[in-house]
Amino acid sequence: MPSPSRRTVLATGSALGGAAVLGAALPAQAGTAGSPQVTTAGDPWRTVLDDADLVWQKMPKTWYEGPYLGNGLLGSGIYQEPGKNAVRFNVQHSEVQDHRPEFGSLFGLARLPIGYFTLEPVGTVTALDWRLRLRTAELTGTLTTDRGTLTLRAQVDNARSVLVVEITPSAGEQDFRWVFHPADAISPRVAFKDKPAGYEGNPPAEVATYDDGVSAAVQSLLAGGEHVTAWCERTRDGDNGSRTLYVNVRHSFPKATARDKAVATVRAAAKLPYAALAVSHRAWWDAYYRKSFLSLPDARIQRFYWTQLYKVASAARRDAPVMATSGPWLEPTPWPATWWNLNVQLEYWLIHGSNHLELDAVTRALSEFRDHLTAEMAPAYRADSLGIPRTTDASLVNGGATSTAQGYGVGIPGQDPPTPEVGNLTWALHNVWLSYRHTMDESVLRDVLYPLLRKAINYYLHFLAPGDDGKLHLPATFSPEYGGNSRDCNYDLMLLTWGCRTLLESAELLGIDDESKPRWQEVLAKRVAYPTDANGFMIGADIPFAKSHRHYSHMLAVYPLYELTGRTTDERALIERSLAHWVGFEGALQGYTFTGAASMSALLGKGEDALKYLGELMTRFIQANTMYKESGPVIETPLSAAQSLHDMVCQSWGGVVRVFPALPAAWADLAVHDFRTQGAFLLSAVRENGATRWVRLVSEAGAPCVVRHGIPGGAIEVRDGRGQRLRYADAGEGAIRIELAKGESALVTAAGDRPDLRVAAVAPNADAPRWGLPA
Repeated sequence: MPSPSRRTVLATGSALGGAAVLGAALPAQAGTAGSPQVTTAGDPWRTVLDDADLVWQKMPKTWYEGPYLGNGLLGSGIYQEPGKNAVRFNVQHSEVQDHRPEFGSLFGLARLPIGYFTLEPVGTVTALDWRLRLRTAELTGTLTTDRGTLTLRAQVDNARSVLVVEITPSAGEQDFRWVFHPADAISPRVAFKDKPAGYEGNPPAEVATYDDGVSAAVQSLLAGGEHVTAWCERTRDGDNGSRTLYVNVRHSFPKATARDKAVATVRAAAKLPYAALAVSHRAWWDAYYRKSFLSLPDARIQRFYWTQLYKVASAARRDAPVMATSGPWLEPTPWPATWWNLNVQLEYWLIHGSNHLELDAVTRALSEFRDHLTAEMAPAYRADSLGIPRTTDASLVNGGATSTAQGYGVGIPGQDPPTPEVGNLTWALHNVWLSYRHTMDESVLRDVLYPLLRKAINYYLHFLAPGDDGKLHLPATFSPEYGGNSRDCNYDLMLLTWGCRTLLESAELLGIDDESKPRWQEVLAKRVAYPTDANGFMIGADIPFAKSHRHYSHMLAVYPLYELTGRTTDERALIERSLAHWVGFEGALQGYTFTGAASMSALLGKGEDALKYLGELMTRFIQANTMYKESGPVIETPLSAAQSLHDMVCQSWGGVVRVFPALPAAWADLAVHDFRTQGAFLLSAVRENGATRWVRLVSEAGAPCVVRHGIPGGAIEVRDGRGQRLRYADAGEGAIRIELAKGESALVTAAGDRPDLRVAAVAPNADAPRWGLPA
């Protein structure tokens, strides 16, 4: 198929934002001639969200089993206090960290545990019935004891960042109590690795109670500053004996100003009852979910998907720190930092298709802390190069780590130590590029992507050199996380290629006559071929892929870069061979192995294989509450599984929007609405009885529109938002090219068809157990 040029694909315009007005009829088409109108049947968001609620009828024993609440900053995980007749409500915060860079990002700049509350009933717990209501982001239910019941509802208030827990006791449980347990303010890594010489924990927290009943646990830090947990409990007349706990956490550095802010926040929140606080909280979540819609007939996967949308909004905000390995919910972990060699990238992929760019902390952080990235480079390269360490704190600093036990800095090709892992910034900037492509916001391209990518690629150019074969080669670098360094490492060659191509196209769009243009062109013309052998892609020229390995760093050109997509028979065979060889080694495979394999299968149009890999993930790795663990909690894998589902439903790489490109046969019915694609289009489409019934695209930026619609039967009609016919051109292989200006829409149907354009929840093929711990 003749694809649009890369320059056409990248053409820019201003983003409009694109969220649907919640609950309203949405412009598209009615079922008869005239102005097309897409509407919703009832309230499909309520249908799918209520169906996706997690339930507990058994006591969760660990973090991986229990409910969780959050707003990108404050997080609470809820489960039984180990060995006690009590329920733990963890209190953790994504901004709370240490500030001793001399001990590296994993100790001296590590996230710090804060503490937890225990809900301690009068009687012995005999039963519980809890529901995590995704639609309102609240935990509700009852805890039954041999003395009575405790009826609870809890939220982490979105705007105020306050944990609010209302407990209504029966007569025998009126004397239940809350107890706060401050944690030791020391890196969680000390439970897994030896401490650096001279590193000790911070002093114990000091707890004080004010005359109005507000308490504060003040955790002073050896480096200066503090984090403070403030709380109080209130009882109101006419509330049936209900008591409400209000909790806020603040962090300040270098000044000790957190206490006053935390106490003031709790006092203000405590003036309002739970129900009053819930009004704005529920409104935010309602509007959040209504920015997009997806329904499919696999009940278990559909519930999982909507839980990931809940999870990512509980863990991320544009102005919050980039998600660390466990999100805001810090638990015992050897990884109390932000990880940039896969974790961050996978954590944020689902925000694009689901139309949630308001959660994009990656673009914001890389822009805000670019000077820190300069400081992380070896002095000889700071003038014109950038990189990002494998591990950083919230401000993208690795600190003075002297060993990999303390943190992983930016390596230098051809040298070891430090480990020469140098491609992580370029990969992170691919996420920024995705944010640009899904919004066509030129300011992202001009102010963030281009200047940072230019320096990231320039770092490679210091080391790229011609060999005896006349090709350009890289000295030995490290491919995450295989082990060993190799010349012409595929991880770096693939990122270098994508980076040079993107810089050339971006410079043309921005009208920049960059002096480095000839060098970028030379790289694309003379770069050595990606090392391969009979089994497919190698790690690099010196290292074959010969052992079980969870990471797909050696295959980035396939996914997510889409530089190699199977355009030719040989290229497709190489991808298939490499994929089979990679997943064929059992032993070290982990959850994100299977999300990557699912997305690569979707690229090849193999929906059955993609579903098989997602099934392996669900069966082998996903925990009861949809969380995931390796040596500790890591959040990226379930979130990337949502992106694998996106890749089955829609792909928009290379300037073509592909509708339903890799659906298994069992998914005969499917509905998607306001799915955001590259080019800043909002896609709505419905599949019925195994065939695409209709497709609608709304253009937010006026970018070129090429869509592979998948509507069977040959002849089609394309109409605008007023029901008038639109001209289109055949782009080959089932794709058409439509001229759409900014703000215009196109509806594609079979010729003469006037389908019902209501978006509704799809009926499940079969029942499935809910997530959580149902009876």
